[in-house]
Amino acid sequence: MSSRFCPFRVQAPSSVTTSFSDLLAAAAEGARQLEGEGVLSLALPLTGRDPMALLSQLDQGERFRFLWDSAPGLCLAASGRCNSLELSGPRRFELAQRFSAVSLGRLAAPQACPPLARPRVLLAFSFFDSPLQEGDGVPGVQAVLPRWQLSRQGRHCWLRLQRTLGGEVSARSLAEELWEQAERLAQLPADPSADAGDQPGPAIVSSSPWQEGYRSVVERGLELVEAGNLRKLVLAVRQQLQLAQPLDPLLLLAQLRQRQPGSCRFLWQQADGPALLGASPERLLTVRQGQLRSDALAGTAPVGANADQLLHSDKDRREHELVVEAITEVLQHSGLTPRRPRHPRLARHGQLVHLHTPITAALGEQQPLAVAAALHPTPAVAGLPRREAMAALRSLEPFERGYYAAPIGWIDSEGDTELRVAIRSGSLQGQRLELTAGAGLVRGSAVERELAEVALKLGVLQQQLDLPRLHPSNATP
Repeated sequence: MSSRFCPFRVQAPSSVTTSFSDLLAAAAEGARQLEGEGVLSLALPLTGRDPMALLSQLDQGERFRFLWDSAPGLCLAASGRCNSLELSGPRRFELAQRFSAVSLGRLAAPQACPPLARPRVLLAFSFFDSPLQEGDGVPGVQAVLPRWQLSRQGRHCWLRLQRTLGGEVSARSLAEELWEQAERLAQLPADPSADAGDQPGPAIVSSSPWQEGYRSVVERGLELVEAGNLRKLVLAVRQQLQLAQPLDPLLLLAQLRQRQPGSCRFLWQQADGPALLGASPERLLTVRQGQLRSDALAGTAPVGANADQLLHSDKDRREHELVVEAITEVLQHSGLTPRRPRHPRLARHGQLVHLHTPITAALGEQQPLAVAAALHPTPAVAGLPRREAMAALRSLEPFERGYYAAPIGWIDSEGDTELRVAIRSGSLQGQRLELTAGAGLVRGSAVERELAEVALKLGVLQQQLDLPRLHPSNATP
């Protein structure tokens, strides 16, 4: 054994210790399980590390990176691909479930580890099954079994490496690669980007106008609602911002961690392409030990003395109840028995307050992604009836929604799953940042109020990202 791999121990806050000889023995056991072919998954406990702060160290040379930051819950950074799937079409949820089951079921993970350290398949869906034109927009689903996975919950932290054995990759070389990486990360400062959230982002040089175009779209949408063709329609707008200089998306996520503590921050980035990032307040579904939870989140107001009025707003309560009823009906049609509180409560996310109703059910024999397929899109991001609302969105919105308002998240080796709805999100590439926000139309909606709600959401997101204007007089409103 080289001197680099002397049997010292990697410290973990839970008093779990692993020597290199232990890791080597686990690697050998995994190789025996695989009979020399397949994916070997090895993990090591680390001292408390911040996955967000270390993602840039983890993804060196990799062409995929992912962040899931629901701290103080699970924080997960991942990079590289071990296996991946990319496709479009109406069977995308079913095929993503199959890919996840096969990928996670066939790998060898010979070590006992806590739930936070389980192998995970990472998932990003688009809003529609397929882009309008082939090659235009993002695929219907992307699923990745990552090469590197760094996860933390509370004070517990684990590093995982997954690779296919064969060629130059042996069980021993994989163990050595994991050990080297763990040793390197352990020697870095505790939080190399701890102050990133205190640094203001680059200034906004210009922003695209959206009000007049959106006004005409909302007017047409309201005609459909008032005529009875739709019970609800959620129309979105996209604003393009030109920044004074290129921006690392991790700096924006550090800002969102400070300013949106109640939301789940996320990042999905392929190669050198645009980075999807945001802070979602809305849970499409969570599965933990066979128990499912979904969130009905509809009705929005700014934080302030009048936020409680949201509970007494007839328009917002009706809009919210449509979402609650739709989610409950979907779960019932899926063979589940949903439970819900009688009245919504207020949930604060950053500078916005929403009406919120959690809905729970025992999952039973259902597959998580089959339920997700039935739930997506909820009336909170599309409308009712669903088919007619989706058709209206295609005809009225002048852009591809892409990832906006679509499920993003993960599924682990025990079937636990979390999917968030990618709202409060944007796409960043270099100096160009695109933000998307929407508002729900029901009977009684007023055009000016819907424009004000979208302006509020876009403005709050810019504020949360801490992006000042360089020259207010020259920036397009």
